[in-house]
Amino acid sequence: MNGICTLGNDRVYDQIVALLNSIEVVLGPETPVCIYPFDEHTEMISAEISKRPNVFLYDDTESIQRWDEFMQRVRPDKMDRSKRLYGAHRRFCAFDGPFDKFIYMDADTLVMKSLDFVFDKLDEYNCVVYDFQYVQPEYVYNIKSKKLLEVFNKEKINKEIFCSGFYGSKRGVFSQEQRDWLISQLQAGESEIFKPGGHDQPVINYMFMRSGIPIYNFAHHWTESEVTGCTVTSKQFEEKDNILYDKGKRLTYIHYIGISPRVPAAVCAGENIDFPYRDIFLHYRYLHEPEKRPVFTGVPVPYNYKPRPSLMKRVLNKLKLTR
Repeated sequence: MNGICTLGNDRVYDQIVALLNSIEVVLGPETPVCIYPFDEHTEMISAEISKRPNVFLYDDTESIQRWDEFMQRVRPDKMDRSKRLYGAHRRFCAFDGPFDKFIYMDADTLVMKSLDFVFDKLDEYNCVVYDFQYVQPEYVYNIKSKKLLEVFNKEKINKEIFCSGFYGSKRGVFSQEQRDWLISQLQAGESEIFKPGGHDQPVINYMFMRSGIPIYNFAHHWTESEVTGCTVTSKQFEEKDNILYDKGKRLTYIHYIGISPRVPAAVCAGENIDFPYRDIFLHYRYLHEPEKRPVFTGVPVPYNYKPRPSLMKRVLNKLKLTR
């Protein structure tokens, strides 16, 4: 069985609902979806998916514990002060199941067209992606590390890096033996190539690249007349019937990357905060309850707005600089 996977907790509830509704509309209401719990705070999500027979919350505690332990050994620096892991790595549970072939999508994405072409390509490859993260390797690896080019040659860095917000793979790609080998390489010093401050994205890239698993990126193979953007940082997309197009070409997905979960949560609570392609997000978020969609008045505040410091604060800051 094939299916879609995502990750979340109640903090990204509104985004999860929007994603699920986009899957329902674009891929079909019977599309299987598995949600991996970021942490134990999933009460709102559980209540929502109880109305959706095609959606379920992953509850294989042994699998979750196995990947928690993997991440503790791979990135002990990602433990917080209470010795708890940042849970983004739990998307890796998809390698245990429940789908033979899966496409993982971050909670802050929306499906825009059929994903059959990705599933079809998984007949040939164990990792299929579609993004342009390779042009910014510094978001995955520490490009100042001398060891980076010892671990990966320049061609692999230029072509194989991908965004962890959207990728297709298969169950069983990483055996326990392979995971143990990856851990041994990282503990021997290769962990220094990870981007400082990165979470799961450097890890998933390293897992595929270091294992020598070929990564197929449609962005490298499609022509200019076929390829589209996929992130909200692209300003040229046009909306038609609640679908986004890039110069007439239908997007595969839209990724609201760089927008804090606090922003859509605040918007859904009624705050008039503007962010790219907000109306598309709100359409899918309130697809089944349009009467609850917030109505805004006045001029919206940009999501990345930073108020100018007061005169007193500017003076104090200047005094500190001149001491």
